[in-house]
Amino acid sequence: MEKTQIDLSKLYANNAKLSELDTYIKMAKDLAGEGNDVILTGQGPVWLYLKVAHALHGKARKLIYRSPVAGDVVIFDHTA
Repeated sequence: MEKTQIDLSKLYANNAKLSELDTYIKMAKDLAGEGNDVILTGQGPVWLYLKVAHALHGKARKLIYRSPVAGDVVIFDHTA
C-alpha cells in the first residue's frame, strides 16, 4: 500500500482562506489518491486540518497526523 504525505502548508500561499476551502479539499483529495495511507503534516490552521481529515474519510485507508512535537497520531485506520 502506498503512503502519501500531504504538507497542508503547500496548499495555499501566505495565509489559508476559508473562501478557498473547497479548492484546498480538492487538492488534498487529488494528492491522497484512493485507498492509500495518508500522512498530513505542515503548518496550517486547525479548521483546515479538520476539514481535510473529514474529506479524506472513506478515501484514505489510514490517516495519520504527523507533528514535530507529538510524532505520528493515527486519526483513523481502516486496515483491520
